[in-house]
Amino acid sequence: MQSDHSLHRQSIVIDATCPLLYAPQHLAAYRQGGLTAVAPTVDDNEGGALGTLRLLGGWMKLIRESPDLLLVRRAADIEEAKRSGKLGIILHFQGGDPIENKLDFIDAYKAMGVGMIQLTYNVKNRIGDGCEERTDAGLSRFGLAVIKRLNDARIVVDCSHTGLRTTLEAIEASERPVVFSHAGVRSVHPSPRNITDEQIKAVAATGGLVGAVAYPAFVSSAPQPTLNDFIAHIRYMVDLVGVDHVGLGLDYFTGQSPYMSDEEATVRYQALVNSGRWSPAAYPPPPYRYPQGIETPDRMPNLTEGLLASGFTTQETQQILGGNWLRVFREVWGE
Repeated sequence: MQSDHSLHRQSIVIDATCPLLYAPQHLAAYRQGGLTAVAPTVDDNEGGALGTLRLLGGWMKLIRESPDLLLVRRAADIEEAKRSGKLGIILHFQGGDPIENKLDFIDAYKAMGVGMIQLTYNVKNRIGDGCEERTDAGLSRFGLAVIKRLNDARIVVDCSHTGLRTTLEAIEASERPVVFSHAGVRSVHPSPRNITDEQIKAVAATGGLVGAVAYPAFVSSAPQPTLNDFIAHIRYMVDLVGVDHVGLGLDYFTGQSPYMSDEEATVRYQALVNSGRWSPAAYPPPPYRYPQGIETPDRMPNLTEGLLASGFTTQETQQILGGNWLRVFREVWGE
């Protein structure tokens, strides 16, 4: 067997959920961790299309001025990033609010390079119900039209943070693979934000996948989960639907340790709870200590080591690290 660091360096490694990059200075940590491509959250669900356009403009400028970054529009761009030693940037919305009530905005976002759009963020919007909504009413008529337009525009449909019925209806309506960019397994840890076996099986049946999330409260009830606690979610999904349908969506974010003090994180937490976007049932108060060994993106080689030590083969490990995401992106975006 190759050493873990050798395998990590050779592998395409994709983290498909990176809200930590609301602060782009943290790109350095992903580079240090040997990432091939990352998916910063680039939507403004509070500010709608205008706020999102400001964020997208900032990323366009940053990519243009940074020779070591590469905007990912198709699967081959990720392979090119690996060959050239650049860091691929996959533009990702965590919520469909920036679509507003205008389907044509989807085509505009695609033209700007947006590759994946999540339908809701915990609460109800025009598209459907979030996973923390009082109701579970499913997709709206507009939501069905959104799925079709996302398919037509070749943007990945992301069901993270979205209600059970809404996700199942989106999966049924989509003609292309559907994903949960970042989710834990409810059968492993019963967080309201984690997904059911039914959801995992349904998304796998489309050819899609689930990105395993490392946000600590979704991994275990411990103040800081172990690496094995995190890998247990991966193992469960692999046993349930096969290794082809599991990837990474680690969800490092600016409110976690060590990027924000516990005092600052508490203020931010209370604001999110007061807004209704977070509930204490799914999101306990800080501190947020990510699993031991992968506390921050620069420590990602430890995950490769952990997967191998857990009995995954070299090929399976490479699929989980990024190969499965590459396959889904190729199917949705094209070569």
